[in-house]
Amino acid sequence: MAEKATLRQAEIQRTTQETSIYVNLNIDGTGKREIDTDVPFMSHMLDLWAKHGLFDLQVKGHGDVEIDDHHTTEDMGITLGQAFAKAIGDKAGIKRYGQGLVPMDESLAEVIVDLSNRPHLEYHAQYPTDTVGTFPVELVEEFLWKFALEARITLHVRVQYGKNTHHMIEAIFKALGRALDDATQYDPRIQGVLSTKGAL
Repeated sequence: MAEKATLRQAEIQRTTQETSIYVNLNIDGTGKREIDTDVPFMSHMLDLWAKHGLFDLQVKGHGDVEIDDHHTTEDMGITLGQAFAKAIGDKAGIKRYGQGLVPMDESLAEVIVDLSNRPHLEYHAQYPTDTVGTFPVELVEEFLWKFALEARITLHVRVQYGKNTHHMIEAIFKALGRALDDATQYDPRIQGVLSTKGAL
């Protein structure tokens, strides 16, 4: 019978000439968050992601936001993805697939994940505005792609409908947390990894 053997936790520090990002992630958490970044909108989204995924998450993300939010947002996606990949370990006994369908007022977002070791992003969302406050909406896709790439997951995101850009993006991050929580759960019927190849 597959069962949880050790705490699935990882700590990653990424420092470049553009950014300094620290992530501490516990997949088997309760939704505790300590988030301090130079991109307030992404701080809010990561807070939602951890709360609704029931992950314990510490993030410190600082960078050259005097240029724009791109480098800091991108590098947070990279670092969080690396932390997730490290924390999840060999994936033995877990469900592998997960889905989140989340309404946020008038908006509805669906996220489906496969912890496949094959990085891929399908992203389908059309927003009524190009920014939320000062945050460029195009960076949501940038973050999600870098997270999927470094976490080595297949990630499908679809905003089915919505009228408020903030609500639409918020629904994505809540749904992503729920989908990953679903995919990382242990199932006692699964022996080894859930793959006919015997490996992920």
